[in-house]
Amino acid sequence: MNMLRMLLPLLGEGMKMTLGLFVLTLVLSLPLSLPVALVRIQSNKFIQTLTRIYIYIMRGTPLLLQMLFVFFGLPLLGLTLSRNGSIVLAFVLNYTAYFAEIYRGGIQSIPQGQWEAGKVLGLSRSFTFFKVILPQANRVVLPSIGNEVITLIKDTSLVYTLGVMDILKAAKTTSMNFSSLVPYIYVAVVYLVLVAVVSAILNKIEERGGQSYVKN
Repeated sequence: MNMLRMLLPLLGEGMKMTLGLFVLTLVLSLPLSLPVALVRIQSNKFIQTLTRIYIYIMRGTPLLLQMLFVFFGLPLLGLTLSRNGSIVLAFVLNYTAYFAEIYRGGIQSIPQGQWEAGKVLGLSRSFTFFKVILPQANRVVLPSIGNEVITLIKDTSLVYTLGVMDILKAAKTTSMNFSSLVPYIYVAVVYLVLVAVVSAILNKIEERGGQSYVKN
């Protein structure tokens, strides 16, 4: 009981950070990923190259290293962010790159004939994209986006390395006080519940997407 008395308040505080970072990352990175994907596909070669380098760095280096660079490295360049601000920026930059590549693949999987049909019908390129191409691409990318969303839940545990209270740090603090691994078991259950809830929501979204596709 003493263990739970200590763990539960810390867990409540850590849950705010975990869920807050999860939501903020999704709310910011998903909208940003679409223009990044379009730049990769349609922009001039120079901007394409810059975008490709950005995506390569974000996907090719650990998220933990990116967090440390943003927090400790940016002040050397004259830009100082708060601890939480550094964490959010690192997560958004990282997940925007991953989501952008997923969207790029989804958009390019749509047959070129769809674009040509829109042109023949006199539709503008932007109208064709948003009303014809993007809805189909969304259905294609949804499973991959879902996998990244689930990964994001687990990646939030990295923030404890910067001294921020999340649910993993809550377990670590309690474990050290009681010299027991039991707090980690409790936290593992919390992660499993979070993943189960998010997975159920994603499955519902996929089902509705499939149903709307059949109706159309």
